[in-house]
This record gives sequence, structure tokens and C-alpha cells, in this order.
Amino acid sequence: MKNFNSGKYIYQGYYRSFQPGLINKQFQVEDMEVIQLLSRADRELGRLDMYSKYIPDIDLFISMHVLKEATRSSRIEGTQTNVDEAILEREDIPVESRDDWDEVRNYIRAMEWAINALRHLPFSSRLIRETHKILLQGVRGETKQPGDFRTSQNWIGGAAISDAVFIPPVYSAVAKLMGDLEMFVNNEDISLPELLKTGLIHYQFETIHPFLDGNGRIGRLIIPLYLVSKGILQSPILYLSEFFEKHRKLYYDNLMVVREKNDLAQWFKFFLTGIIQTSETGIKTFDSIMQLQKSTEKHIQSLGRRAVNAKIVVDSLYKKPIIDAEKVREVTGISFPSCYKLISDLEKLGILKEVTGNQRGRKYVFDRYLSLFR
Repeated sequence: MKNFNSGKYIYQGYYRSFQPGLINKQFQVEDMEVIQLLSRADRELGRLDMYSKYIPDIDLFISMHVLKEATRSSRIEGTQTNVDEAILEREDIPVESRDDWDEVRNYIRAMEWAINALRHLPFSSRLIRETHKILLQGVRGETKQPGDFRTSQNWIGGAAISDAVFIPPVYSAVAKLMGDLEMFVNNEDISLPELLKTGLIHYQFETIHPFLDGNGRIGRLIIPLYLVSKGILQSPILYLSEFFEKHRKLYYDNLMVVREKNDLAQWFKFFLTGIIQTSETGIKTFDSIMQLQKSTEKHIQSLGRRAVNAKIVVDSLYKKPIIDAEKVREVTGISFPSCYKLISDLEKLGILKEVTGNQRGRKYVFDRYLSLFR
């Protein structure tokens, strides 16, 4: 990458922080491997985006993609909540696991708010700060300036700053660096391809580390936000957290290679590989969903007059694949005896699976659908 300067270390007494270079300028890509990977990534992402354009009920399935991303992104930060737990209500979660569950649910709320906000707000520091505020609301990071850039030094890795793996820039530099990042995001004169721009935005944000807590989750969240804001994706259906978690050491190593060796090309190769592999996985998941939807509708037809209400129930399960008799009544408007009969029918068809083992207050999951996100 011509004209790229990662930055420099600055001694701050007993430690040294990293001061990133500014990025709101033109760059020139010369590495042919990056260009080839970029071409593949564009193709695969385009194939994935086709689902947003041509599947009429795509919004039914996005909720579970967001939920899976929330569990994966939060897991990188140490939470243990899995997909099966994330679909439950808070009162159904063991008390000792509720803090983790709260963080996952906050991630979902933050993502949903940000996607809606893009309709009237540009991709900006304001959008990032407001999203961060929701992310940390009422959870373990609520005392660490939610929605505000930090006013003290932070660090990554190590029990103390003296043995930190990486120390971001001093807090007094954050406003200028984030302002530069925002100008880069919205600078239409910069000719860098959008996927490379996305990768650079993520790298720069993680290097600035502008918040006291939640930087990793926000940094991963802004990838689909940026792609949606630029119209590259119609819906937020690309999430890299699973790839980053699977290759966690490589992820951190490649970020450090940029800072230590000024090697942005190596980071781009890793990032584009993530887009390619994640897009391919997303395509397979959507194909599996379409096949499941087709076979499920075929089974439902065997219910005769109850097929209409059965379809209403199943459609609600694509958004949240857990249900009880009260929810069946809510979405269909039928009596409780009819609800229990419908649930029994869906159990016999293998669509619903009882998961509580209780005589009362039973809950049922759409297990074949849920398994696609495990």
C-alpha cells in the first residue's frame, strides 16, 4: 500500500502508546494477491446479497443472523451465552449466567438500533457513540463512559499497563483520530475499493480503541453497518465474528503486523479471506433455510384447516425459534385448547421440540432451524 503510514510509538514515561497515522487520504494498492482476493470477495459478497434482493421474506431470517453474531462477538470478549440460551427470556436463564445473557441482548439491541438509525443518520462518530451507549447500558461496562470517548488511558492484554500487549493512543488524541476516521468514511473522492476501505476502517478503529470498554464488539459491529450504509449490502447479513473467533490469534497478530511493520496488505489478505469464507457460509445457511422452509410448508399442508394457523406460527419461529402456548395464542388468536392441539400437531410433524420437560409452562423450539445457527 503506497502512502500508508501505520503510525509510531510515543514514550509516556513508564510506558509507550501507539499513535496511529491519519488515513483520510488516497491510497494505491499494488499487491496482486490483495487484488485477486478482493475480486473473489466482491463476487461472494454479491452472491450473499442476492438473498436480500430476491427472497421476499428475508427479514424473517435476519433476526437469527443478528443473534448468532451477538453470541459470537460477545464470546470473543469472554461471555459464555450460546444461541440456545440467547433465544430464552431472562427469567429462564440461571442467575449466575444472566450478566453474559444481558451483554448478548444488548449487542442485539445495539445492532438493531444502528441499522434503523442509518435511515436518518450518516455513518459517523455520533452513530458509533450512540450504538456504544446502548451496548453498555445496564451491563458490566455501564460505569465506563457509555456513549463517550474515553478520557483516560486504556490498554489491551496484560494485568496492568506495564505488561500490556498493546497500548492505544493517549486519550487527548482520540477526538482528532476519530474525526479523521469519520472524514475517511464519508470522503467520496477516495478511490480505495469499498471492501478494502471497510477493512481499513475496522483496523483503524481497533487501533484507536476510542472507548474504555466495548471496543471489540463495536469494531466488529461497524463492519456490516458500513456495508449497509454504502448500499453494498441491502440487509445486515455479513458478520465476521465467527471467523475472527475461529482464527483469534491470527486476527490479533495481523492487526499487530500493520502497527509493527506497516504491512497493511497482510491485514487486507486476512480480512478479505474472512469476507470470502463468511459469505460462503452465509450462502450455505440461506440455502439450507430455503430447503427447510420448503419442506416445512409441505408438511404443514397435511394439517388441512389448521395449516393457515400453523404457517403463522412457523413464520414467527423464523424470527425467534422458541414458543409456548401463550405465544401461539398471541400470534394466531385461537383458543388455548386449539393452541395445544396445534402444538401437538407440529410436534408430531417434527417441527416443534419440547425443551423444558415440565408439565406446565412448556416451551418448544424449532430445532431443525435453530441447528443451522449453532
